[in-house]
Amino acid sequence: MAVSIKECLELQLLEMEMLFSMFPNKGEINLRDQNALTCIQLYLKNTKEELPPQIDCSISVNIDEPKVKVDLQVTLPHTYPYSAPQLFVRSNALDREQQLQLNKHLTSHLSSLNTGELCICTALQWIQDNTTPYFQKRKVSSEAAPKEKAVKRIFHRMWIYSHHIYRQELRKKIFDCAKQLNLTGFCLTGKPGIICVEGIKENCEEFWHVIRYPNWKHISCKHVENIETQGNGDNLRLFTTFEDLQFQAHGDYGLRNDYHMDLGQFLEFLKQHQSEHVFQILFGVEGKQSDN
Repeated sequence: MAVSIKECLELQLLEMEMLFSMFPNKGEINLRDQNALTCIQLYLKNTKEELPPQIDCSISVNIDEPKVKVDLQVTLPHTYPYSAPQLFVRSNALDREQQLQLNKHLTSHLSSLNTGELCICTALQWIQDNTTPYFQKRKVSSEAAPKEKAVKRIFHRMWIYSHHIYRQELRKKIFDCAKQLNLTGFCLTGKPGIICVEGIKENCEEFWHVIRYPNWKHISCKHVENIETQGNGDNLRLFTTFEDLQFQAHGDYGLRNDYHMDLGQFLEFLKQHQSEHVFQILFGVEGKQSDN
């Protein structure tokens, strides 16, 4: 049975209401866009025609043993709960390997739920009940982790759109994070700014979390590609490194912060990497090559 976006958004509001009753204290739930819930309510009342922003929030969970705090980063697509939410668990008390294992087992647990079932409360309960072993001093092996059905690794490719990317410190953060997480792809500097990262799903989602916070607002993930793999997925990569793309700007804008990149050159680059189809997803128009 087909389900409308409005029906999905109504369910999302109900779940958020439950979550705010479960986590009533200030700072326990942090919405990235404080107006997101209001925009959804206006959309449901037909006051606004354009789709509201996605619900994107962080929920802090206190673990009793040991006494630590865990943050669950939540992004709900408009079609959730009939499509999977983007969830990522992080804690300063976990090293990177423990964090990846924790997210892997949470994903495995949630994959057993029925399509259309609200799962954020379920995920939070699972985190409270099952995270203690991950905080042991030694790295948790797959045998020590909670018993879950075996899952294949997911190779992930994210296509990210930003109004612009100029600042040197932001570009450094992007490149440092991609290198640390063993991600390949590219960053197109200018206006618009485009980022593609590819690698193991958990690493891509951590990259997405790190670069957005604390205050990058004009950015969105336009498209995601997932491929099941038994190994590390290196054979699935379209890019050999994480590239720094800077194409010639239109006009005589020079180095001012309002120059537009030559998208014809960008289209040619996508063709060279078997990704021409993404151009229309990113910009809403079919690509035409530059005359240059």
